[in-house]
Amino acid sequence: MLLKTNNLKYSINPKHLLSLCLAFLVLGISNAQEIIEDEVKEATKKVDSVDTSMAKKVDGVAAVVGDFIVLDSDIQKEKDQIKASGGSVEGVEDCELFGLMLERKLYAHHAIQDSVPVSDAEVRKNVDYQIQQFLQQTNGSMERLLEFYNKDDEKSFRDEMFEINKSNLLAQRMQSKIVEEVDITPEEVRSFFNKIPKDQRPTFGTELKVAQIVAEPKVSEEETQKIIDRLKQFKADIIERGASFRSKAVLYSQDPGSASKGGKYTLNKKQPRMVKEFRQVAFALQEGEVSEPFKTDFGYHIITLEKIRGQEYDVAHILLTPKVSSEAIQDAKERLEKVRERIVAGDISFADAAREVSDEKETRNDGGQLINPTTQDYNFELTRMDPELYAQIQNLKDGEVSLVLREEDRTGGQKFKILMVTDRIDEHEADYARDYLKIKDLALEEKKIRAIEKWQEEKILDTYIKISKEHRSCDFSGNWLKK
Repeated sequence: MLLKTNNLKYSINPKHLLSLCLAFLVLGISNAQEIIEDEVKEATKKVDSVDTSMAKKVDGVAAVVGDFIVLDSDIQKEKDQIKASGGSVEGVEDCELFGLMLERKLYAHHAIQDSVPVSDAEVRKNVDYQIQQFLQQTNGSMERLLEFYNKDDEKSFRDEMFEINKSNLLAQRMQSKIVEEVDITPEEVRSFFNKIPKDQRPTFGTELKVAQIVAEPKVSEEETQKIIDRLKQFKADIIERGASFRSKAVLYSQDPGSASKGGKYTLNKKQPRMVKEFRQVAFALQEGEVSEPFKTDFGYHIITLEKIRGQEYDVAHILLTPKVSSEAIQDAKERLEKVRERIVAGDISFADAAREVSDEKETRNDGGQLINPTTQDYNFELTRMDPELYAQIQNLKDGEVSLVLREEDRTGGQKFKILMVTDRIDEHEADYARDYLKIKDLALEEKKIRAIEKWQEEKILDTYIKISKEHRSCDFSGNWLKK
């Protein structure tokens, strides 16, 4: 959704929005305000859980928030973390970043007080992922990465990353908890819209509705059975002859993401990352059991369950994808060309043709209409459309049918499709009736921000906080100085 120039800035605190935008780029209050003096010991003596041996004058304490401290050096570390994660701190003042860090510590402190769950295993998984991302920027060199972060060894680096990630995850969960029950009524949406001065109403960019019809080459029954029989033979080799499942996966699996690791994946019952069919089979197995062959959109699999660790399941799988013949590919293309001819001739509407012949089950019943994955409606904002989709429809007039397009799907298989722009809404000033859902999203976002601001104001007043005199000149958006 495109908001032009300064729309709605009268209603949303820009500094608070900055903190919301930056707070989670890195998968890194008492009754009276006091000032931290030169002695670090005075600054930390009331925080039982803080290791004061780490607080030295060479790296002074910038702030204490509940059970957490912020060191002077943490501000630069925050900048480094944001940059390493692909973010930008251009134009962001140290005071703004410092205020953001205070907010995160406040969230994290109260997350602990409210027993918001964050497991060490989850934190370690985040650390592993982050380090892998960072290593891509150093061509896989851990030595260069440690040098960048001024760390002597990988363990100390991981330990620091663990603490940063745990604090950030606690803050995320706490913030989510604050707004999880915030909802908005139609009357509140109307009131929100009516309060916007006419000359400050948002402008929404050009939007399109797009439909497609897909033809997929058919895999022969003989080829399908050949794949199933081969997987059954793998299972027999493993169970009856003691063959290694992992070795079979390395040698034969066609999953590029896991074959080199022996087909291994870790599934979490609370985090649905794998396709539904894969998860259903995996969670139904006993440890050491090997499944029968089954189908997903990627091909045919067998799975073995290696170990159950609470909510986490360590599994390994072998994927085989049936081959499609050149004759089947040509047949799919010709089928779609004939459908296109019927639509252009006016013998059938695009929507009816989609319902009749499209091989894409996700769009077929909706007449081929594509759903915007971001907004979950049919509208695609032109400036935010997927570049590949934009390239395919940019020259189409309304109601015009594209030529037959050939593309590869996520499994590497080929398919054909035709597209049509079924509706176009030009750039326009927000209209309450036409743009209700977008206006509702804006109103709900503002209500959530207000809920967070209210929570923060209350918690600052009853949480132990100290700000060092070197940082008291900052113009904070929150009442961190308790004036």
